[in-house]
Amino acid sequence: MLVVTDKLKIPLREFRFTLVRSSGPGGQNVNKVSSKAQLRWAVTRSRSLPEAVRERFRAKYGRRINAEGELVLNSQRFRDAGRNVADCLEKLRRMLAEVAVAPKARKPTRRTRVSVERRLRTKRRQSEKKQRRRPPSAE
Repeated sequence: MLVVTDKLKIPLREFRFTLVRSSGPGGQNVNKVSSKAQLRWAVTRSRSLPEAVRERFRAKYGRRINAEGELVLNSQRFRDAGRNVADCLEKLRRMLAEVAVAPKARKPTRRTRVSVERRLRTKRRQSEKKQRRRPPSAE
């Protein structure tokens, strides 16, 4: 079970893991061992994800979701597969934690009278400065 918050828990059976060969340096071992973990999760079909969280997730991470509605995460930070699988789950947990809580609605506020007067005073000063730059009129 992937625990994101007290209310948001996703069973591990929803995830599909594949292990593939890792890229980069590693000597002869890199050609023999499949230590790179790849996590696939059907975000759009997940039953354990509330609709509001799903929409926020798709809005924020929509570019990472493929045409089939799956999120694909990779990890090759470590040399063994088990730690890379755990790293994939931790990446997903952090992503879900960011969108789990609904953003606080902004409460509209009014400008203070002082700030309005200050803005008008500054505009007036700027206008007067530009008027002084003009050549005198023909009158």
